[in-house]
Amino acid sequence: MFGSIVVGTDGSDTAKEAVRQATVLAKSTGDELLVVSAYEPVPEGRLRSERRDTPEDLQWTINPREDVETTLEDASDSIGESGVKVQTFAREGDPADAILDVAEEQNAGLIVVGNKGMTGAKRFLLGSVPNKVSHHAPCSVLIIRTT
Repeated sequence: MFGSIVVGTDGSDTAKEAVRQATVLAKSTGDELLVVSAYEPVPEGRLRSERRDTPEDLQWTINPREDVETTLEDASDSIGESGVKVQTFAREGDPADAILDVAEEQNAGLIVVGNKGMTGAKRFLLGSVPNKVSHHAPCSVLIIRTT
């Protein structure tokens, strides 16, 4: 139906709910799920320090993307169990930009984002990621309630 569906995750409970709902949708439509996670660069000094404190045979695992790669692996494993085809993308920088870039590069038909659990007076405003995505998306956007 959409060809591919992009969903972002940072490993939080609300992001996991967005991934879960995107998985259900992808399974029902037969579409591929493209999971995106953004990360901030880690200073090289901190990486060197962590490598010094790590056994030599494991030092290769210390890299600026290690946390985001774990987040993506967890999401991919969960999605894969449902039988949905999945690809993962780790991108440096702003989460909304990462989602938008992958959607454009992969010619996605849909982006799924969570509303980020707004409450009170803020419930009428979207969080920064869904707000930016909804205004700049190259395709349709589905904003789901994640709380």
